Parts: sequence; structure tokens; C-alpha cells
Amino acid sequence: MKVEAQPASNGALEADVIAVPVGPGGVPESARSLDGVTRVAEEEGLAEQVGKTAVLYPEGPARRIVLVGLGAGDELDADTVRTAAAAVAEAAERVGGTLAWHLDDSLPHAEQARAVVDGVLLGSYDPGRWKSEAKDEPPFERLVLVGGEDDLVDRTARAATIADAANRARDLANTGANELTPERLAEHASELAARHEHLTAEALDPEEFTKLGMGAFAGVAQGSHNPARMIVLRYEPPSPKGDVVLGLVGKAITFDTGGISIKPALYMEDMKGDMSGGGAVIEGIGVIAELGLPLRTLAVVAASENAVGGGAFRPGDVLTAMNGKTIEITNTDAEGRLVLADALHYARELGATHLVDFATLTGAMNRAFGDLYAGVMGNDDEWRDQIVAAGEESGDHAWPWPMHRRYRGLIDSAFADMKNSSVRGQAQPTYAASFLQEFVGEGPWAHVDVAGTAFFTWGRNDYLSQKGGTGYGVRLIAELATRLSA
Repeated sequence: MKVEAQPASNGALEADVIAVPVGPGGVPESARSLDGVTRVAEEEGLAEQVGKTAVLYPEGPARRIVLVGLGAGDELDADTVRTAAAAVAEAAERVGGTLAWHLDDSLPHAEQARAVVDGVLLGSYDPGRWKSEAKDEPPFERLVLVGGEDDLVDRTARAATIADAANRARDLANTGANELTPERLAEHASELAARHEHLTAEALDPEEFTKLGMGAFAGVAQGSHNPARMIVLRYEPPSPKGDVVLGLVGKAITFDTGGISIKPALYMEDMKGDMSGGGAVIEGIGVIAELGLPLRTLAVVAASENAVGGGAFRPGDVLTAMNGKTIEITNTDAEGRLVLADALHYARELGATHLVDFATLTGAMNRAFGDLYAGVMGNDDEWRDQIVAAGEESGDHAWPWPMHRRYRGLIDSAFADMKNSSVRGQAQPTYAASFLQEFVGEGPWAHVDVAGTAFFTWGRNDYLSQKGGTGYGVRLIAELATRLSA
């Protein structure tokens, strides 16, 4: 979607759809000359309800004028604007072409414009790619920010690039496991790398990662007929700033049956989305390369199925991870932490100075925070808080969780260095993070549990209203990398 800015006093708009947000201050001054706009906004009470729309059919170059409510002033934020923009896209989806959005004074213009882009592109996403009449084009080809400064254009175009990448991550999460095998995900990573000059990709096959001693990853992978891949992407910009090497690690279980500790049948079809963290990491490093950020970045994605079969790993097995630590298996459905164990160690071995992993790891995180916030834990409070801040700024909401040393006792095993699950069920998200901490080595690390936010069984009542993948993590990664490279 091409982005332009136009002063509010620059005469008639050349647009197919004109969007007029109606906030606590009423209709923006730049739109008050439009026939009927102020009267309809007042009659419909648009300022009182977020996302409520009224559509006018004007005489003139514009085919539609869409008025949309922003709600009460004390609740107005970027998510409000995202939801309003998504409502405009839905109301005018059949028109397409050029959308002109009148910026108001409800939020700083830069924040508002970024939210409009998110709302239009993320809010109009259609998960039905496999329907016979599916369309994959964005609803609008061009966005004009009315009343916006010229320097908004680059920043807003950047937001469009990031939102497009998030939608590609959604495509990955929504693809059935019959299509998106670990091998196909590795091929996708290679195709992505081929589009960017300074991005490279490789994928270790079972013989290669077993030879390296990745026994935890290999144990999860051994039950599937579809061979696993440890995917590695490296972004080496020509003039990197500083000594930071950002290490992005992702869980990509392309289908999770739960293994021998099998999952209930209800909603098991959603387990194609258990690779959402890995998909976000792949598209996240891709958008870092596309934006040309001067930050050395490494991505390691553990791609496998967790299958049931004669070759599957069992409760009671003891696996040896790449760092030499042994793990008693007490629940084969706690497989995500096993594949991440080797991926985290490998990322540190490859040179990552600062690690962050993304994983749909614990159902308890979903029960605690629902589909709005991811939980963030880590071994370094400052690094954890940087992740949280990047999430809040970008729209990928995150919240810090504690990591006290005494949680380590929960993972003690009578037979091995640790066990991968506990029947106590206590502090499950922190239990999983305490397990991962055993494999992160020296240096800052944060774990982002995206179990509730990355894949929806039911759509949310805002701009992310569709079920399926959300692309959570892509915007956070882009914001974090931008801050680290500033």
C-alpha cells in the first residue's frame, strides 16, 4: 500500500474513500466542509462508540465517505484507532482504490498514522486463502494522510511494510500441516532470504542436528514421517551499529498432537498454529532485512511435528540436550521447551549476544492473560523490560513476569538433571521459562510466551477480529530491532 501525505488545505481530495474519525473533539476541522459529515456524526452518536460507522454517498470524486467513532477520550489510544481503521476497511472493502484518512488531534500524528496502517492492513486480513473465491490483495492500493506532514510518509510506509510481514506470518500459521511441513517452512525461509541481499538461510536435517548433539530436538522429531529442520537465518548488514547480535529463536511445531500424552480432540485442528512463534521469527528477521536496519541479527527456528507413532518419544525417556544436560520426559505434550532448549543453545553458540524467543508454550498463559497480552520472562530485567516496551509501542502487547531462582526447584528430577513437566501444575509459564533458562548460556535472554496472542480460536472484538494466526511478534521484533540499531 503506497502512502502519501497531503495538507488539510490542499483543495479537493482525489480519493475513492474518505475516512473521517469522530473523536471527543467531534469531526476533524479538515473534514467539516464535507457535506453532511458533522450533522450525521452528531445524529448517529459516532463519538461514543469505537468502530461504529456511518457511510455517505457523496456527489463528487469520492465514492464513499465513511465516518467512524473513536469512543471516549479517556480510553482513546492507538488500539482504538486500529479498530476504527479496520471498521472503515470493512465498510468500504468493495470500493478499494485510494483511502484518504483525515488525521485529527486525538493522538500524535505519527502514532495515529501508524495505527491507521495497522488497522487497515491487519484488520482487513482474510484467513480464507483456501476458499475458491479468495482474494489476497489489500483493500486499498494507496493511503493519503490528510493533514499529515511530509516526514510522516516514510514512517507510515515503514509501518505498512511491517504489517505486510505480520500478515505473511499469519498465512504461515493458518496453513494446514499437510502443506506446511518442517521442510516446506525451511524452503520458505530460503525463498525469503533470496529476496534480500544481506540475508542468508540454511536448514539442518536430522542427520546434521543429531550429529551436533541436539538430542532434545531430535527426541521430539523422531515420531514423525515428516523430517524436522533446524532453520538458521543470518542478517549481516554492511555497516552494523554496535556489538549487539540480536538472536531470535522460535518454536515451530508445524502440528502438535501432544505425542503419546495426546491432546483432546476438541480444537486440535488449531495445533497447526503451534508454529506461530517460529513463523513470527522468520518474518521478523525478514522485515529487519527489508527495512535495512543496521543490526546484526540471527534467527534459529526449531521446526518439527510432534507426532504419535511407534517411533515417538515416550514418558520416562531421558534425552540429552546439546549443552549436555539430561531431561526426564514426564509429558510428551511439553515438547516446545525441548525443541527450544537446543535452539537457544545453538543460537548462543552461533554468536547471539542478546536472545529472545517466541513460543506458543503454555496453555496457562492463555488462561492467565487471554488473547491480549503475552507474558515475558528472562534472566535480565533490563532486557526483559526492553522487550515489553517494544511490544507496547508496536501493538504486540506484553507484560513482565517474575523469574525467581526458587522456581528452579520445580523442574528437579530424581533421574536426570531436570524434568520437562510437573503434575503439580504450579506456575506453569514460569516453570517452562525456568526450564529454558538452563540452555541460554551467558548473556541477556527473554522468553515471550505467545500462547494466547499468536493464534485465535475465536476472533477478538477489535481490529484482530478473525480467527487463526495474528502475526504476533513481527511488530515487536521490528520495533525492538529499530531501537537497538538507533
